[in-house]
Amino acid sequence: MAIYPYRDFVEIGGLMAYAVDLADLYTRLAGYIDQVLKGASPGDIPIYQAAKFELVINMKAANAIGLTIPPALVLRADEVIE
Repeated sequence: MAIYPYRDFVEIGGLMAYAVDLADLYTRLAGYIDQVLKGASPGDIPIYQAAKFELVINMKAANAIGLTIPPALVLRADEVIE
């Protein structure tokens, strides 16, 4: 088991993921494309680092390997897969 960079791995059985929120990144990307199509120079558009991260925990995977996830970590998770 491992901690993965994308939630997709957790959805198919991985233990947990702490990753950027891809939906948020794609929304920002659409904004960049919109600006370029409206005539903005790509060099003039500021690029921002990811600001939104999500923690996803798969409790089925944790139970399968006998791992106890601390309750405080489970409470902080954005999504818990039972």
